[in-house]
Amino acid sequence: MIKKLWIACFAIVFASTINAQDVKIGFKLGMNVASVNGNDANNLDSRTGFVFGATAEVPLSEKFSIQPELLYSAQGAQQRDNFKYDLNYVLLPIMAKYYIANGFTVEAGPQFAFLVKDQLVPIDQNNGGSKENTNSENFDLAANLGLGYQFQSGIFFQTRYNLGLIAITENPDIKNGVFQMTLGYQF
Repeated sequence: MIKKLWIACFAIVFASTINAQDVKIGFKLGMNVASVNGNDANNLDSRTGFVFGATAEVPLSEKFSIQPELLYSAQGAQQRDNFKYDLNYVLLPIMAKYYIANGFTVEAGPQFAFLVKDQLVPIDQNNGGSKENTNSENFDLAANLGLGYQFQSGIFFQTRYNLGLIAITENPDIKNGVFQMTLGYQF
């Protein structure tokens, strides 16, 4: 129920931005360095993944805009040679974007995430292990902080850190933490 409510809210915000003047629509793709944080995350290392999706930028003034996004993100973590947490999400970040200088931006905002893939995968497939679910929560909430640069041509570059605010599993008690680097284009 909560998932449907958030998707409906984002769809309404996204649809209303399309009718606004000066709205820039675009796409972005990039790389994640994902990890999990918490007291029980001692033996877990970061995992490299991908992120891609659509963006819209709605200017509210000359220096300030709102940037809702719809992204697909490969996240999780891994334990050296044993297994990896393969957690993929549909992300709905809503970023407040402030232009501090010519093209340079500072961004902050909430991110709503919905789990679409949840697997615990053995690293060495020859050991006879099989894929299992991690029993992760279906919903995640994060606080995003980032920097970006917008070129006159419509190309942009962003770096962002997603700090998980709620536990994605209770045993072990861990939260997502993701560093993203993306490249995109706005029309």
